[in-house]
Amino acid sequence: MPKPMIIHDPVHKTVMLSEIEQMLVNTRQVQRLRKIQQLGLADVVYPGANHTRFEHSIGTMHTASIIANALGLEPYEVQKVRIAGLLHDVGHSALSHAVEGVLKRNTKFQPVIEDKKVIKHESFTRNIIKNKFPDKNNINRYVEAKFGIDAHIFFDDIAKMATGDAHLLEHPYLGHIISGDIDADRIDFLLRDSYHTGVSLGLIDVDQIVQSLTIKNKRIVLGALDGSTYDEDMALAAAESMLIARAHHYTAIIHHPKTQAARVMLLCALEDALSNVEETGGKDAVTAAIIKFFTVYNDNDLLGFIKANGSVHSKKFMGDIRDGNIYSPRVRFTQKTLSPITKMALSTIARHGVARKMFENELKKKFDGVLIDLSVASGVPKNTRIVINDDEGFIYDESALANGLVRAISRQMSLTAFAHPDMVVDAIEMESKMRSLVDDISPKLIRFIRGEQYLPIEGLILLLYGVHEIFEIKDDIYISIPRIRNITWLYNTVELFNRNEILKNLFDYDFHNRYGFSYSEKVFEDLQILVAMGVVDEDLRYYEINERFKQRYEYVLTSDGVEYARSLKDSYQREFATIMDYLIMNKHSIPRDIVTMQADRYSRTTRHQVRNR
Repeated sequence: MPKPMIIHDPVHKTVMLSEIEQMLVNTRQVQRLRKIQQLGLADVVYPGANHTRFEHSIGTMHTASIIANALGLEPYEVQKVRIAGLLHDVGHSALSHAVEGVLKRNTKFQPVIEDKKVIKHESFTRNIIKNKFPDKNNINRYVEAKFGIDAHIFFDDIAKMATGDAHLLEHPYLGHIISGDIDADRIDFLLRDSYHTGVSLGLIDVDQIVQSLTIKNKRIVLGALDGSTYDEDMALAAAESMLIARAHHYTAIIHHPKTQAARVMLLCALEDALSNVEETGGKDAVTAAIIKFFTVYNDNDLLGFIKANGSVHSKKFMGDIRDGNIYSPRVRFTQKTLSPITKMALSTIARHGVARKMFENELKKKFDGVLIDLSVASGVPKNTRIVINDDEGFIYDESALANGLVRAISRQMSLTAFAHPDMVVDAIEMESKMRSLVDDISPKLIRFIRGEQYLPIEGLILLLYGVHEIFEIKDDIYISIPRIRNITWLYNTVELFNRNEILKNLFDYDFHNRYGFSYSEKVFEDLQILVAMGVVDEDLRYYEINERFKQRYEYVLTSDGVEYARSLKDSYQREFATIMDYLIMNKHSIPRDIVTMQADRYSRTTRHQVRNR
């Protein structure tokens, strides 16, 4: 039996690899990760941030085994989650997420895997794990001899564990260890990115996090199973610490203006190079190159591709990145400096790759030599459950801090104009002109998006607006408006509309019953976006049940939300009429409180205050 392989890791110290792990580490697919930086071009800001996907994969494997052992899993299950952690990034593209950004913006470049167009690295990872590793003779023989299972079946499970398909597994908790709201992947990259950048992301107490995890109904949840108030508090603190770190990670690293500038420069150069390849070799040549970005190329290979195929313009971008001439932000709008209606429009555009590219290009045309970037945060945590005695609920319903942190992540948005350091720009004039252009361009692009697809988030707005219209009472002095006090009613109503022939496309959300009730992660995420953008107000209320005080969140349209909803009615006349018919027929069953205030307090003042800053 060969000696265990020892890796000395700066974050986890000594990490030991089993025989099969050594075999996997020595494959071309895993070795490729040695030359792919974890944070892409973030080292232009943080010189130490040159750690790689390879060391992160080793760290994820190690962290996964810590969690698995703490949960008391069998040795075979521990080995499987370690392998899933080791392989979870084998389909990651070179230069971090830059290539995924290209695919979102250029649908014609999207490759097809298993008859589906793909834009995310998880699809490549899933395909590589399922189809490459079982065909390696030494690995195939080892799996069948050691575990007594066909290698293809074994690696099919590993693929599901590594890429967020836990619900397809016989034991879903195995997948949750690698891909969940509190998982080995996130724990390692938060620790590792903090270590290498020198940015403190807050206290990430791995021991406390691991001690707070338990298994219930084949799912990993935060647990205070003995009913101890202290254990409950510590479980909440563990989850909150992860959310604090993630919020700081977005702000300090991902959304750092200089990191964004380097990312935008790279994106422009890469798109230019791919366009040149398309001109000479056609779309198939582009698709073949992109597949290599996810499966063969490392960072140097991708930079070489740009150098070989890019125009003089793109080569200038790459030379500036090499020489440290990173473009600087000249005008920057954030959620603090945009009106709710503008934020809502930009949020929708930013999440639609083609429209985002059109938006940025329209602004670039107006400012010669300037690059534009519209960015929003992604990956809002939405599945974390906590069990206190036998009472299970969402962490966000137990912790106001956790709820606020989810909103803080949802709120991360920026629209930035970048220029070369040597370029002279009148920032005041540019800001004024950009604000006017945004107000002019964004409604047109929203109409373009609607022409291509339904926008379920607008269905949510219309649902809330329908409730508002039914119960609003207004005179010259006071206004009374409804506040929905039961989010479960929203889930149930959206699911009902999802089955309606007229409304099913507008309310195209997936639901499941894994928690004992109908739940949709996307509905929760979209609600948080509406709150973060200022379209909906979320209010905290406490109530008593079984001598215990719990909290719930109630929802009401803001005045800006009402205005935005009114602007949607013409685009969804048939759908809105159907929504209103249902609400009027069932208005007595809508759980709501009526809030009365002076009309002036509810009037639309926010936008004017923002614009006059």
